[in-house]
Amino acid sequence: MAGKDSDKGQKKEGKKEVVHGKKKEVKKETGLGLSYKKDENFGEWYSEVVVSGEMIEYYDISGCYILRPWAMSIWEILQTFFDAEIKKMKIKNSYFPLFVSPAVLQKEKDHVEGFAPEVAWVTKSGESDLEVPIAIRPTSETVMYPYFSKWIRGHRDLPLRLNQWCNVVRWEFSNPTPFIRSREFLWQEGHTAFATKEEADEEVLDILELYRRIYEEFLAVPVSKGKKSELEKFAGGLYTTTVEAFIPNTGRGIQGATSHCLGQNFAKMFEINFENEKGEKAMVWQNSWAYTTRTIGVMIMTHGDDKGLVLPPKVATTQVVVIPVPYKDANTQGIYDACAATVKSLNESGIRAEADFRDNYSPGWKYSHWEMKGVPLRIEIGPKDLANNQVRAVRRDNGAKTDIPVANLVEQVKGVLDSIQQNLFETAKQKREACIQVVKTWDEFTEALNQKKLILAPWCDEEDVEKDVKTRTKGEMGAAKTLCSPFDQPELPEGTLCFASGKPAKKWTYWGRSY
Repeated sequence: MAGKDSDKGQKKEGKKEVVHGKKKEVKKETGLGLSYKKDENFGEWYSEVVVSGEMIEYYDISGCYILRPWAMSIWEILQTFFDAEIKKMKIKNSYFPLFVSPAVLQKEKDHVEGFAPEVAWVTKSGESDLEVPIAIRPTSETVMYPYFSKWIRGHRDLPLRLNQWCNVVRWEFSNPTPFIRSREFLWQEGHTAFATKEEADEEVLDILELYRRIYEEFLAVPVSKGKKSELEKFAGGLYTTTVEAFIPNTGRGIQGATSHCLGQNFAKMFEINFENEKGEKAMVWQNSWAYTTRTIGVMIMTHGDDKGLVLPPKVATTQVVVIPVPYKDANTQGIYDACAATVKSLNESGIRAEADFRDNYSPGWKYSHWEMKGVPLRIEIGPKDLANNQVRAVRRDNGAKTDIPVANLVEQVKGVLDSIQQNLFETAKQKREACIQVVKTWDEFTEALNQKKLILAPWCDEEDVEKDVKTRTKGEMGAAKTLCSPFDQPELPEGTLCFASGKPAKKWTYWGRSY
């Protein structure tokens, strides 16, 4: 799939280059639109929108992608927020090597089995084979914990709370998809150690709340907080909490970010012990937690439309694009000056605005270009606007147009941007809620699954039953599995039975197909 898409991307670029080659000939026909519709062919639409919106470029190694500045700047905005929040929690940044020795990697059996199929190995240096092959980190528990054991001696060394911003490699073979599933991705990974389980439990939820805020407050994507099943939890951990998103177009859940309590499992393997206040030897309690560049893919899938990307104002590199619309005999210089002044006053008030003064493209071409890139608000200034001392503002999310007097520019633009952010979240929430189906029986379950629903069902919480559901739903679309058991549990009436096994149900759980 990636190969085909990269050709498509190149063809598009080729077309554009011809445009640039023509000197000063104003380009009218757009040739910019997407050739696939989101509701008709979601996969092809997504592959096209990430390239046409200039988020990524395909690379010559399958499953690897170039993150272009338009995407990278979103990652930086999320990073700035999250980094400041964890620093308030006294978590410090560090950096550990990319390489892992096989002996260390294999120390925690469940953990290594969970990751083994996707670990990439370095086997050569130049022409000569390495005596011992070296793994590239798929995650850093085994990289860091031998040093936790060295640095933690007594209770005064606790808590130890570290984070690193880095890349990891997981050699996936199933459908690589930009941002969603790639062989190398960027993330933060936090690794912490505490004297007590209570402290570890508290941190797990504090971090999960930050992940909810990234999705809901910044990316305008609704998520459910909950706990993963034993089958789906982090390999080698005690329990896993998650924020789960849902993509209505494909009827698939998607794990947004996870916060794990590792318990004392890794402490046992890596001998991370300390002397407590009573002078007794004890093992630490550990957590690990991470979110990745997948966040950006979930945002694109949630808000994008047939015109391209739709970016929430909080994460958009450019929140407002100002476009001059001069007519033949118009006072072009006056219009250009008004555009420059508009950008200046917006920038001075903290709004990220820029003007598009390129004179070899028509205003219509520019509208399409910036719509494709998802800029939340377009401001047009033509001769009438200049005469009336106003600007025309056009929203990307719903196309609504308003005339704003220059005197109230900053205040009104701020209001519109807030309204766009809110509207994107509310619309996504309504779409998600329309997909939730409560089921009680197996027949209702299979019907809801075929209708691409996010299924909430009473479950007996038994691993064998979950495995059985996976086996019974295997098919072209992929098997169904538990997504999470939401913290916000509806009432479970006495005598409610599990939809799959008929045994007494213990909890409500979200089920569905997933990415």
